[in-house]
Amino acid sequence: MNLIIPMAGRGSRLRPHTLTVPKPLVHVAGKPIVQHLVEDLAAMSPRPFKNIAFVIGDFGEQVESDLLSLAEQLGAQGHICHQDQPLGTAHAVWCAREWVDGETVVAFADTLFRADFTLDGAADGHIFVKRIEDPRQFGVVVLDAEGTIAEYAEKPETPVSNLAMIGIYHFSDGAALQREIQGLIDNGAEAMKGGEYQLPDAFRALTSQGARFLPGEVSAWMDCGNRQVTVETNGRMLEFMGEKATASPEATVEDSVIIPPCIIQDGAVVRGSIVGPRVTIGPRTVVERSVLSDSLIGSDSSLSGVNLAGSMIGNHAVVSRRSEDLSLGDFSASE
Repeated sequence: MNLIIPMAGRGSRLRPHTLTVPKPLVHVAGKPIVQHLVEDLAAMSPRPFKNIAFVIGDFGEQVESDLLSLAEQLGAQGHICHQDQPLGTAHAVWCAREWVDGETVVAFADTLFRADFTLDGAADGHIFVKRIEDPRQFGVVVLDAEGTIAEYAEKPETPVSNLAMIGIYHFSDGAALQREIQGLIDNGAEAMKGGEYQLPDAFRALTSQGARFLPGEVSAWMDCGNRQVTVETNGRMLEFMGEKATASPEATVEDSVIIPPCIIQDGAVVRGSIVGPRVTIGPRTVVERSVLSDSLIGSDSSLSGVNLAGSMIGNHAVVSRRSEDLSLGDFSASE
């Protein structure tokens, strides 16, 4: 089985936290978003991944090395593919076309999820969906009487379904998907919508040819699109981790109260503070005389005399004498 991870976008809605790192590499619950995603997929998949292809922008050699190491840790061969232009979801998958073959999973690295990853061997594939109240901002699928996906609609003004596609897809025959994507690319501007090649257009073509896709419904869908939802996702991931969300033996906690679930990473120092619930404190960060809840704190930062809730603080940041919800990027100060 092959795994394709499109992750070339920088994440403008999550600024300032994506000014120095792309969104899939922002840390939540102690790890980069993409690492959570790949590890969760590997754990849920009924078969191991042979190849993992990461579709990225110009993220630098260190990022590429880290991604290849992540694949290796999971027993897969890692590959780096570049998407130099933002030409849509289908184009992102096309950039990894060499590995869109055989049984293939495509997972966009801007969301985390929990699902029953049981796959129907008689189906041509599965499109994972979440029931939502207002589907107008999402691509949705429409089911026929037998529960098979019959139609696809992109951000319908008049709701035709509440089953939103979350960006996780499984195909029993990746080559068939690649054939339809190649057809879109070959047709150029005529196949574009809003200047982009859209993946659901390839699904639609396969369905019209008789391919049978089933919905895979998720129990939890966690977005990382902006600061507020990323902090919420951090909290939910900590709750999923349960007792594993704790202070590292390599952290220092003195005269403090820790309300679980929390992660306090290696080298962090917490003194005279109340931390939790649902707080992540990154490596080597120092927190003194502070109260933190529902917050995500990066590495190598310093917090002193603050009372923060619902906050996201970057790496190498300095915060003192603040009482509010705060969004502060890397290498910044708020005093």
